Amino acid sequence: MKVLFCCEFYYPHVGGVQKVIQEIGERLVTKGHEVTVATSISSRRTSQTHNGVNIFSFNVSGNYARGMKGEIRKYQQFLTTKSFDVMLVKAAQQWTFDAMWDVLPLIKARKVHIPCGYPGLHNEEYNKYYQQMPEILKQFDHLIYYASEYQDIAFAHKHGIRNTTVIPNGASKTEFSIKRDPEFRSQLGIGEENFVLLTVGSITGAKGHKEVLQAYEQLETDTASTLILNGNQPPKYSYPGFWKKLNIQSKISVRSAMKWLMFEILRSLKVIPRPTSWKNIVENINTKCPDKSVIVTDFQREKVIQCFLNSDLFVFASHTEYSPLVLFEAAAAGLPFLSVPVGNAEEIVRWTEGGKICQAEKDKNSFVNVDPTILSQEISKLISDPAKLQEMELKGRKNWEKNYSWEKIVLKYEKVLFNQQINKK
Repeated sequence: MKVLFCCEFYYPHVGGVQKVIQEIGERLVTKGHEVTVATSISSRRTSQTHNGVNIFSFNVSGNYARGMKGEIRKYQQFLTTKSFDVMLVKAAQQWTFDAMWDVLPLIKARKVHIPCGYPGLHNEEYNKYYQQMPEILKQFDHLIYYASEYQDIAFAHKHGIRNTTVIPNGASKTEFSIKRDPEFRSQLGIGEENFVLLTVGSITGAKGHKEVLQAYEQLETDTASTLILNGNQPPKYSYPGFWKKLNIQSKISVRSAMKWLMFEILRSLKVIPRPTSWKNIVENINTKCPDKSVIVTDFQREKVIQCFLNSDLFVFASHTEYSPLVLFEAAAAGLPFLSVPVGNAEEIVRWTEGGKICQAEKDKNSFVNVDPTILSQEISKLISDPAKLQEMELKGRKNWEKNYSWEKIVLKYEKVLFNQQINKK
């Protein structure tokens, strides 16, 4: 079968969307299918194939609500003239989905879509977008959701759309069946008796790194500990650089930019105090807390896996998610996790039994803010309860191996993509 995946970014970019498509696509290749990905151009991409997956790149950016620019027509012609048996487009609110709206009736392939949570559902900027969404969704043959209790699947059911299947995310057996490196801790200068906490995600502010650090700074325990904070840091733009990067497509984005710039100017003039940065907290912990240490890293994937295998508790305080892969990866590593109720984290706890939820406030946009003091208390409780940690470790690993490896999950994708018998949830 000829399969087309459409997603905004793909290898060598890293991220949840890319990881899921790469896991599914490469496994379909090993099963004899011809897999192609339509995605954005990347200056770091040196080949138009990767592990058997063909990559077609388009110079397009933006989305329907904020405006799109670039090779839109070329992309639409690609969709309507190339011969594919099935097409899967991942995530709304990005160009590979939004730019196909006008040509959906002309696409002959079976059409499947993964909405990915609808982060702008309650945002005024996206009112018109979501008013049109029901009619767009009705043009797809099938919809895949990662969560059975989230706003995107509720939206579909509200509008009478029932051709849906829930397929959870997962983690790879290939990656998480490797042996723990016994030298890993010593290479990082971590004592073997230290209790090691881990958090993973791009350091953008959205992943809750600062809240994790604040909680760790407050942590009271008799056990020596280390926090590993792994993630890439995006470039910091100067004011001129910021304006070059800003894609001014709407009045709202201009107002947001002006507001941001005004705050930065006032902070630089010390009219408004600049909040304590996560780097300041790291420095404070490492210089003033003798039994605590923070290691900030941006490891390649192989070493990130070793972080999971060599830690004692995964802590996740992200502000916004849909179905975080890192929680499935923690379960796969036999690493107990403590997460705020972001995305469908509560459902992942029920599915894997490998973690616990720390209560936190959630606004109408499903944006989560945790109180670092409460998070610190929950961490402390788990450190002092090794029996609970062991229980989560064993159950999480067992349930992941049974239900949430990509090797098992790709079989469910095959049923949907190739219109086989589907067991709806």
